[in-house]
Amino acid sequence: MNNIINFAHRGASAVCPENTMAAFRKGLELGATGIETDVQMTKDGGLVLIHDETLNRTTSGTGYVKDHSLAELLEVDAGSWFGPEFKDERLPLLEDLLDLLQGRDTILNIELKNGTFLYPGMEEKVIAAVRDFKMSDRVIFSSFNHYSLAYCQSLAPEIRTGILYGEGLYRPWDYAATLGATALHAYHFAVLPEFVEEAAKHGVAYHPWTVNDPERMKYLIEAGVSGIITDHPDLLAGLLADKGV
Repeated sequence: MNNIINFAHRGASAVCPENTMAAFRKGLELGATGIETDVQMTKDGGLVLIHDETLNRTTSGTGYVKDHSLAELLEVDAGSWFGPEFKDERLPLLEDLLDLLQGRDTILNIELKNGTFLYPGMEEKVIAAVRDFKMSDRVIFSSFNHYSLAYCQSLAPEIRTGILYGEGLYRPWDYAATLGATALHAYHFAVLPEFVEEAAKHGVAYHPWTVNDPERMKYLIEAGVSGIITDHPDLLAGLLADKGV
């Protein structure tokens, strides 16, 4: 149970607007040792941090991210939907978050949101940004697009990859080996202690998502997972401190 990574899901998204610099900073303040974020690509190749393919839910903009230029997206309000005190928050660039974390030991989980739209060239751009900030050893790429993860491994074998999935995979550690992945980012109900134990024998770590119930956190800690993705990093930090991990 040593060194379980406390991933703040889209930052401290329970108390700040998700995927904003305010959320990332708050996550660190609340005890996160990892940050999870989502990257989409603009029509001119900019890498912006937003979960949805559309702007409608979490910004003042509308339409698809891919149909806007980076300059246009830097003007939208990404905070007021959550609360008026966040009205000055803007969509961060991937580079903004890399810059924030560069001098820290924090692990960064970058989810490539290229399942609905493939975003040709995204993998190359994200890898280049990570390398520019010399953070290859502290980044994990994840995606529901497993072709993309395999491609990332072929381009940048030094950067870890984690397979995102929502339901049971048969012997997922074997599947991970086919992609060169070293982590399983499973929906937390798809994680059992015997799976964690068997995966560890194959050098594969579990980082389940998105875990907000303290009893479920305790269960997964006892199961031996290597990381937990949560909207409440403060709650998880307290449980980890109580258990001395």
